[in-house]
Amino acid sequence: MPDYTRHQKKIIERYYDRREEIMLAKLQEIVTELYLAETDAKRDQLWKRAEKAMKALQVPESIAQHILTQAKPEILAKNLRGWLQPPQGAAKERKA
Repeated sequence: MPDYTRHQKKIIERYYDRREEIMLAKLQEIVTELYLAETDAKRDQLWKRAEKAMKALQVPESIAQHILTQAKPEILAKNLRGWLQPPQGAAKERKA
Protein backbone atom coordinates (compact mmCIF):
# COMPACT_ATOMS: atom_id res chain seq x y z
CA MET A 1 0.00 0.00 0.00
CA PRO A 2 1.47 3.36 -0.97
CA ASP A 3 2.22 6.03 1.58
CA TYR A 4 -0.31 8.83 1.41
CA THR A 5 0.31 12.45 2.29
CA ARG A 6 -1.55 13.88 5.24
CA HIS A 7 -3.79 15.77 2.80
CA GLN A 8 -4.64 12.57 0.89
CA LYS A 9 -5.36 10.72 4.13
CA LYS A 10 -7.86 13.41 5.16
CA ILE A 11 -9.61 13.19 1.78
CA ILE A 12 -9.88 9.40 2.09
CA GLU A 13 -11.09 9.69 5.68
CA ARG A 14 -13.80 12.22 4.74
CA TYR A 15 -14.94 9.97 1.89
CA TYR A 16 -15.49 7.05 4.23
CA ASP A 17 -17.10 9.29 6.86
CA ARG A 18 -19.64 10.45 4.24
CA ARG A 19 -20.00 7.19 2.32
CA GLU A 20 -23.65 6.71 3.30
CA GLU A 21 -24.54 10.21 2.10
CA ILE A 22 -22.67 9.59 -1.15
CA MET A 23 -24.51 6.31 -1.79
CA LEU A 24 -27.88 7.93 -1.06
CA ALA A 25 -27.07 10.70 -3.53
CA LYS A 26 -26.09 8.10 -6.13
CA LEU A 27 -29.39 6.31 -5.61
CA GLN A 28 -31.24 9.59 -6.11
CA GLU A 29 -29.43 10.05 -9.42
CA ILE A 30 -30.23 6.47 -10.43
CA VAL A 31 -33.96 7.00 -9.74
CA THR A 32 -33.93 10.04 -12.01
CA GLU A 33 -32.05 8.18 -14.71
CA LEU A 34 -34.45 5.22 -14.48
CA TYR A 35 -37.40 7.50 -15.17
CA LEU A 36 -35.58 8.95 -18.19
CA ALA A 37 -34.07 5.71 -19.54
CA GLU A 38 -35.29 4.93 -23.04
CA THR A 39 -33.92 1.41 -23.56
CA ASP A 40 -34.18 -1.83 -21.61
CA ALA A 41 -30.39 -2.19 -21.74
CA LYS A 42 -29.95 1.18 -20.01
CA ARG A 43 -32.57 0.30 -17.39
CA ASP A 44 -30.83 -3.04 -16.70
CA GLN A 45 -27.53 -1.25 -16.23
CA LEU A 46 -29.12 1.24 -13.83
CA TRP A 47 -30.77 -1.50 -11.77
CA LYS A 48 -27.36 -3.18 -11.40
CA ARG A 49 -25.94 0.11 -10.13
CA ALA A 50 -28.87 0.45 -7.73
CA GLU A 51 -28.21 -3.05 -6.41
CA LYS A 52 -24.55 -2.20 -5.72
CA ALA A 53 -25.52 1.04 -3.98
CA MET A 54 -28.08 -0.74 -1.79
CA LYS A 55 -25.45 -3.33 -0.81
CA ALA A 56 -23.05 -0.53 0.11
CA LEU A 57 -25.81 1.00 2.26
CA GLN A 58 -26.44 -2.40 3.87
CA VAL A 59 -30.11 -2.36 2.93
CA PRO A 60 -31.70 -5.60 4.22
CA GLU A 61 -31.57 -8.28 1.50
CA SER A 62 -35.33 -8.85 1.56
CA ILE A 63 -36.05 -5.17 0.89
CA ALA A 64 -33.40 -4.91 -1.82
CA GLN A 65 -34.69 -8.04 -3.55
CA HIS A 66 -38.27 -6.76 -3.44
CA ILE A 67 -37.20 -3.47 -5.04
CA LEU A 68 -35.10 -5.24 -7.70
CA THR A 69 -37.77 -7.86 -8.46
CA GLN A 70 -40.45 -5.22 -8.97
CA ALA A 71 -38.03 -3.08 -11.02
CA LYS A 72 -40.23 -0.01 -10.65
CA PRO A 73 -38.46 3.31 -10.07
CA GLU A 74 -41.35 4.56 -7.93
CA ILE A 75 -40.79 1.73 -5.41
CA LEU A 76 -37.08 2.57 -5.19
CA ALA A 77 -37.95 6.27 -4.86
CA LYS A 78 -40.45 5.61 -2.06
CA ASN A 79 -37.91 3.56 -0.08
CA LEU A 80 -35.19 6.11 -0.76
CA ARG A 81 -37.42 8.87 0.60
CA GLY A 82 -37.68 6.90 3.85
CA TRP A 83 -33.92 6.29 4.01
CA LEU A 84 -33.30 10.02 3.62
CA GLN A 85 -35.55 10.92 6.57
CA PRO A 86 -33.79 11.62 9.86
CA PRO A 87 -34.39 8.98 12.54
CA GLN A 88 -37.53 9.45 14.66
CA GLY A 89 -36.85 11.48 17.77
CA ALA A 90 -33.86 13.29 16.26
CA ALA A 91 -33.68 16.93 17.25
CA LYS A 92 -35.21 19.13 14.59
CA GLU A 93 -33.23 22.11 13.37
CA ARG A 94 -34.85 25.33 14.45
CA LYS A 95 -35.30 28.16 12.00
CA ALA A 96 -34.68 31.67 13.24
